[in-house]
Amino acid sequence: MDWNKHSQLAGQHAFLSASKYHWNNWTLDKLDRAFTTHQAAARGTALHALAHMAIMLRQYMGGPDQEHNTLSLYVRDAIDLNMVSEQMLFVSRNCFGTADTIGFRRKKLNIHDLKTGVTATSYHQLENYAAYFCLEYGIDPFDIETELRIYQNDEVRIYDADPAAIRAIMKTIIEFDAYIEKKRAEAEA
Repeated sequence: MDWNKHSQLAGQHAFLSASKYHWNNWTLDKLDRAFTTHQAAARGTALHALAHMAIMLRQYMGGPDQEHNTLSLYVRDAIDLNMVSEQMLFVSRNCFGTADTIGFRRKKLNIHDLKTGVTATSYHQLENYAAYFCLEYGIDPFDIETELRIYQNDEVRIYDADPAAIRAIMKTIIEFDAYIEKKRAEAEA
């Protein structure tokens, strides 16, 4: 058999993929909802990439009529606070993640998250990033100020993180990481 080559599709996944076969039983209404959600996720990924590029280039976005737009606010604040975007924070092979934007200056940690959907959000993801940061860089959360921001629906929600909550997350990370490593070692033995 002379198989067709589809190299342009390497690493991609089809919306109607065989491995996610449940679509076989969907109605057109369910298909429409799922595709709309899929498109929104793709749009969110593209907006994050656009914001990342603007922050890297230190390029503000939008004009006077766009200054309260979620994306413009997010990019402006990241540039003004001299933050970096898409920064990987690594604790171990079991615990790492990428902060949308992060900055640390004068004993103040800023972590910002760009949310492009309409679903209600929580600061817990950002608290985890703060814990990852403290563990990776050996910083006691009680020695710094930590400000977390969520940018969504043309508004900014600001939360001053509780150092005790960050320390508790750090303790859980250390405990869970050790447990997972123990389980890995047992599985390999």
